[in-house]
Amino acid sequence: MKPEQIPHKMLSQDAYSTWLGIEILECELGRCKVGMTIRREMLNSMNKAHGGISYSLADTAFGFAANTHGKFAVSIETSINHIEALNEGDYLTAESVIEKVNNKLGFNIIEVKRGDELVALFKGVVYRTQKDWEE
Repeated sequence: MKPEQIPHKMLSQDAYSTWLGIEILECELGRCKVGMTIRREMLNSMNKAHGGISYSLADTAFGFAANTHGKFAVSIETSINHIEALNEGDYLTAESVIEKVNNKLGFNIIEVKRGDELVALFKGVVYRTQKDWEE
């Protein structure tokens, strides 16, 4: 499969990311940018977006970018720093850029933004399997 086709196939098979309303904005080999709008049912008891929402958006961008190399890639370590509180109606983007790839591991940094404002920073490591993505 072509690198840019893999994230679209992944999204079509991902009920959770679909429920979140994630859309693919850009993708190419080693990079993917996704976006979504925060809805009321995503808010916590303080009327702010649950931290898992920005984490999930970043994690989806991370997984999509990591898999563009054509092999199934699964996360083995992730972390996030929440920088700003998020509100209902906010439109977020997350862009994953693979910083380094070797035969078995990929290292990604994902910026989550509200417009031009950095609201979270996610870091992840993937394990690259030998299984190929097929059409």
